[in-house]
Amino acid sequence: MSDSGDKRPLWTIVVLLGLGAPALWGASRLTWFERPRSDLPGVPPQVVTGADHLPALVPLAVLVAAGVAGLVATSGWARRVVALVLAGTGLAACLVVLLNLGGGPRFTGWGLAVLGGLLVLAGGGLGVREAGRLPRLGAKYSAPGGKRPARDADTELWDALSDGRDPTTGR
Repeated sequence: MSDSGDKRPLWTIVVLLGLGAPALWGASRLTWFERPRSDLPGVPPQVVTGADHLPALVPLAVLVAAGVAGLVATSGWARRVVALVLAGTGLAACLVVLLNLGGGPRFTGWGLAVLGGLLVLAGGGLGVREAGRLPRLGAKYSAPGGKRPARDADTELWDALSDGRDPTTGR
């Protein structure tokens, strides 16, 4: 993909992952259960959050947040590996939640966790599919002296300075 190529797939992936990570983290903060502490009236129930019930939610959210940076910063096969790890993380989040639903948890907590896992799975899967066509970080400077598309005069002056040439002398 050239520098001037369509960047929408990259933004779509980043948005999916950027919504998935906070969804996983948010699900860890919500109340999933309220268990009675005793049969006596007036004793408040024990509140169990997503992080209490499934401690893996927070590390998975952190892994996804770090994976966004890794996906943007890499290219080629490394980007494909990062995207594959992210897709696996999304699948793992969904499985961890769905396999540990005993006890009648509230829908808001586990529903948000599954939604986050699905968003991460979709972002990682799209990253695996589009890895070869996504723009690279710093691709503008990867091949100095290469042919560039025609641009306005101001941009050409800044590009000449970036290439180490004096734009006023043409050298």
